[in-house]
Amino acid sequence: MPDHSLTLEDIRRAHDAIRDATVRTPTVRATRLSSLLGIDLYLKLETLQHTNAFKARGALNKLLTLSEADRAKGVIACSAGNHAQGLAYHATRLGIRSVIVMPEGTPFNKIKRTEDFGARVITHGDGFDDSVAFTLDMAAREGLTFVHPFDDPAVVAGQGTVALEMLEQAPDLDTIVVPVGGGGLIAGMATAIKALKPEVEVVGAQAHLFDAVKAQFNGTETHFDGATLAEGIAVRVPSEANLALIRAHVDRIGSVTEPEIEAAIFDLLSHEKIVAEGAPGAGLALIKAEAERLKGRSVGLVVCGGNIDSRLLSTLILRGLVRDGRITRLAFEIDDRPGQLAEISRLIGEAGANVIEVIHQRMMQTVSLKRAELEIVIEARDRFHVEEILSHLRGGGFSVKVGAVV
Repeated sequence: MPDHSLTLEDIRRAHDAIRDATVRTPTVRATRLSSLLGIDLYLKLETLQHTNAFKARGALNKLLTLSEADRAKGVIACSAGNHAQGLAYHATRLGIRSVIVMPEGTPFNKIKRTEDFGARVITHGDGFDDSVAFTLDMAAREGLTFVHPFDDPAVVAGQGTVALEMLEQAPDLDTIVVPVGGGGLIAGMATAIKALKPEVEVVGAQAHLFDAVKAQFNGTETHFDGATLAEGIAVRVPSEANLALIRAHVDRIGSVTEPEIEAAIFDLLSHEKIVAEGAPGAGLALIKAEAERLKGRSVGLVVCGGNIDSRLLSTLILRGLVRDGRITRLAFEIDDRPGQLAEISRLIGEAGANVIEVIHQRMMQTVSLKRAELEIVIEARDRFHVEEILSHLRGGGFSVKVGAVV
């Protein structure tokens, strides 16, 4: 795709082509987060899209451009995430054979979900870069059409349809924040936004650990350092064509840390009851970090996917509860005599908290023989409530401190 070749008309044609087979996902006001942040925050819920992510849009638009001969041969993609499932879903629906190459070590649940949508899954390589060469070789060998997750004009046009709907559903937006990995979503959306409402600020959000687009946009050093919770946007080499569109239409790109992404996912769940993966978490994290600058503005965020691993989500929820003080471990040193635990439990109950777990140590400890170590995990309302509980326990004559929950 030559630089700047994507147009509003391309995106409108894509929207007309895919509208009957995609969900027109809602854009809703995030009431609690708006109040907390001092902005009017609107969320475009692509979590309600087929396969729970925006990727189904671009995949379908690409499939609809194929000739009958290409359809008969089938398609292939290299992906361990939302692109794999979106392509598999729509290919099967259209009667097109699909093959998905996933890196070795891809979680079984991702493989199964993709197979459930009708694709043949092959595992190969250590990551996307390692798998893509194998994928291209197989495509050439078997005559399959390779569908790139972000470096394809038809795919980018399909992703841009998100912006058409957002601007119709929330016409007063001042700023739209878009998670960025390979650049397909923001390239398509920014092209549409600036053509329709050039005054709207378009901001990209990246994980600090994978900030290739931000680095190229700003001319700064790139960070690639370990695993990120925002795995859907963990791209080392973004599309050059998308970068050209980003430079032409995007106002700026920001990045956020892993703790900020984690906290933002928890905020979406706890405040708005929305299950989101790491990529939209990066978007909300950037909004939170820039809340002062955005104060009083109408801000849109693309909640681009909700396919977070359930085990990861359960741990994230627990950590969020700990961070908010709603789950806390209390460490006691007590006299090793009957009735101590009952008295502590009574005081905790009087203070309005709930006991979740008790660990009573007598043997493996450093205190004297007639003393014991006691750890109690409690559920409280918040950090302030924890301080009230500590005060009540100390008033009852117990030595207690807050410990980490592991």
